[in-house]
Amino acid sequence: MEATPSYSLNDFILATGEKDNPGHDFELESPKLLEINLAGRVWTKLGSMIAYRGNVKFSREGVLEGGLGKAFMKALSGEMSPLTKVEGNGIVYVADAGKEVSIIQLDGSALNVSGNDLLAFQDTVSYEVTMHRKVSGMLSGGLFSVKLQGKGMVAITTHGRPLTLKVTGQDPVITDPNATVAWSGNLVPELKTDINFKSLMGRGGGETFQMVFRGEGFVVVQPFEEVPVVASAS
Repeated sequence: MEATPSYSLNDFILATGEKDNPGHDFELESPKLLEINLAGRVWTKLGSMIAYRGNVKFSREGVLEGGLGKAFMKALSGEMSPLTKVEGNGIVYVADAGKEVSIIQLDGSALNVSGNDLLAFQDTVSYEVTMHRKVSGMLSGGLFSVKLQGKGMVAITTHGRPLTLKVTGQDPVITDPNATVAWSGNLVPELKTDINFKSLMGRGGGETFQMVFRGEGFVVVQPFEEVPVVASAS
């Protein structure tokens, strides 16, 4: 089966069908399975490895990994997006609950990814956990994302084919947090409550949270409402 190519961030946004530049370090073995050609270090979602060959070492991300600033954010978020540091030489296969995998080539720009949907990224890409707000209605947890920036490949996952929506100053985009996958590095979403919307949908029993994106950029959503990653009750 021919491997699906990786795309530049711009190509991904425009959803072009370019298929003549297959990835080198990150490649798709299948639409739901990422193959990592390892020669050094990468980061993957904890528990996503399904097979590997070669001389490869796996270690959970340390509390002090990346400095005290990140340690503080991890403590605040409860380390809800635990990462595995993968080092060595070999081939590693990773997947996440049968979700579809998309590979994005960052060229120095920034991309925010929901904590549920980040599968892997190269060590040349820096990361920062962002806590958006304490949300009592989400299993007493907090909604957060991971901001990625630099030059290198990033793999994200979605339930089904993602949809990328353009955001402009005159035309903001409002999304369901459980269906929101990623957004421009320059955008900072607002989290608002819409009780009437939930009542209209007949769900009742609490508040509905929505993410509001204003400015210039894009937001990626999926055709599925995923259980959010939240901070632990402890």
